[in-house]
Amino acid sequence: MRFAAGRLLHGALLLLAVSFAAFAFAQFAPGDYYSDLAANPTIAPETVEALRQQAGLHRPFLTRYVDWLASAARGDFGVSLAYGGPVAPLIAERIRNTLLLTGTATVVAWLLAAPIGIWAATRRGFTDMALRVAMAVLLLIPDLLLAIVLLAVAVQTGWFPAGGMQSPDAGSMSAIERLRDTAWRLVLPASVLAIGMLPVLVRHVRAAMQETMNAPFALAARAHGIPARRRLFRHILPVAANPLIGLFGLSLGALLSASLLVEVVMGWPGLGPFLVDAILSRDIAVVLSAVVLSAAFLIAGNTAADLLLYRIDPRIRRGRG
Repeated sequence: MRFAAGRLLHGALLLLAVSFAAFAFAQFAPGDYYSDLAANPTIAPETVEALRQQAGLHRPFLTRYVDWLASAARGDFGVSLAYGGPVAPLIAERIRNTLLLTGTATVVAWLLAAPIGIWAATRRGFTDMALRVAMAVLLLIPDLLLAIVLLAVAVQTGWFPAGGMQSPDAGSMSAIERLRDTAWRLVLPASVLAIGMLPVLVRHVRAAMQETMNAPFALAARAHGIPARRRLFRHILPVAANPLIGLFGLSLGALLSASLLVEVVMGWPGLGPFLVDAILSRDIAVVLSAVVLSAAFLIAGNTAADLLLYRIDPRIRRGRG
């Protein structure tokens, strides 16, 4: 419990620092939401200044930050100047779509990376070299380029729908048909994220497995004649999983960051397009809320990985003792 409380306190302080930094950077940026109105010669400067006063933009920096913190504690996350209402309802639906995409890509990437990395660790020679070359090639391909290529293939072939989360006639579909339609439209963006993360995961899984296979206890188990399959699943994998648990939290954060760009390119109605629109319109409350929520999910993933690692690895518990 003390370890969990310490990790949660560390995460809360880190999230507070992220929110302050994001708010400061947003305030230091030139202009505000009403800058475009101020550039319009048909609108009086007094009108623009009155709108700024009404929105509270004239107040000191720390006062506005504390007000936003209080609003975030209430669950509103500030007021969107573009939409004229609380930010929380605007983000709620979009963050669900982003988490659906990120969660699916994370599961697919790990389901592919774990067996490929384990298989590569048990192979030598040409097979291992060919796999490493293939992973290196995938690692060199940017997510943006991969998304554009897959989107072009979808448009040219018609095999997959290009853009959107649901078909235009989704309202007339049954629940099962809507689920199938969403899953089919999820294939392309989830594939981009999974393929982009796959080389990193495979290399880490392979390295963790090879290091564990050469450990003294693994060599001793082999010398005692323990069958290879039992040695792999009963002795090597549990030890090799320790560094991979921490990698899981990092991979979740990396996929969440990459998904914002992929959503914009592939037309997925998640947090990415919403955040881009908010940045272009200088809607500070929306930008700040999106950044803080993204950081919160990253911190939550790393905290969960730390707690799981603490639970399954007695060396960490003895070290803290």
